[in-house]
Amino acid sequence: MPGVKGRIDHMDVNLKDRVVYIAALGNNTLEVVSLADGKVLHSIAGLDEPQGVCYIPQTKEVFVANGGSGDCYFYNAANYKKTATVHLSSDADDVRYDSTNQKIYLAYGSGGIAIIDAKNHDEVGNIKLPSHPEGFQIDRRNGLLYVNLPNTGVIGVADLSKLKLVNEWNKNYREGNFPMAFDSEGNKLFIGYRHPATLVVIDTKTGKRISAEELTNDTDDLFYDTRNNRVYASCGGGYINIFQLQGRDHYKQIANVATRNGARTSLLIPPLNLFVVGEPAHSSQAELVIYRIGK
Repeated sequence: MPGVKGRIDHMDVNLKDRVVYIAALGNNTLEVVSLADGKVLHSIAGLDEPQGVCYIPQTKEVFVANGGSGDCYFYNAANYKKTATVHLSSDADDVRYDSTNQKIYLAYGSGGIAIIDAKNHDEVGNIKLPSHPEGFQIDRRNGLLYVNLPNTGVIGVADLSKLKLVNEWNKNYREGNFPMAFDSEGNKLFIGYRHPATLVVIDTKTGKRISAEELTNDTDDLFYDTRNNRVYASCGGGYINIFQLQGRDHYKQIANVATRNGARTSLLIPPLNLFVVGEPAHSSQAELVIYRIGK
């Protein structure tokens, strides 16, 4: 990704066109990269610390959350023209898209999850939280949302019908819980803590800790691979940590793949059997590194 400087944040994929959208936070751009040939197809400039991004297949739009201004933009995925803006107070961050209900969930500000109607481009709900949220996951089956609150180390549980926080887990355990992955069938949450660097597995039925394994430092993205019962953690300390389920509840690290320092954001793409990592520019230019997932 020539010309891209600074930190790289979250990503999403357009599966039909095999395109990855990358929030180049430090560069104030959104990079559009083809998985077919590795070429940068387009770069949307003039953003303000872009952090979260999602592709909306129903409307063929790309949604970008700007951490600096709080403005969230919709773009036409074909011509990259801006189609709408939703303004939030500040620090628009991580994004999850509920494709079934066509709703975007967005962590933002000093404590909130905004719910945005992807079709009509307007805010339709809000969940108030005690501090700034980071990684979060939607439990559609149980109508819940699990959210990391890293300033206190707490995992918040919100009721999606009531739009309110109803529980807090792992109080006073550790701090710096940033990324989160979810196994809906196994009722497990995977939490990446930074202080100290640990992968913690939580039982969503009880809120209790199942296991804990050492991580490389500075993790920012975490994914659960349903097909292979694996967890992938991209860590700014320069490694991808891969954990495999051993028995019922134990996860063992089976690989430690070297990356560039600061390469802490990634994306698992199960339908394409790919895992991609954003490597920021240091002595060489920024890159999107593509890994094929083995059995």
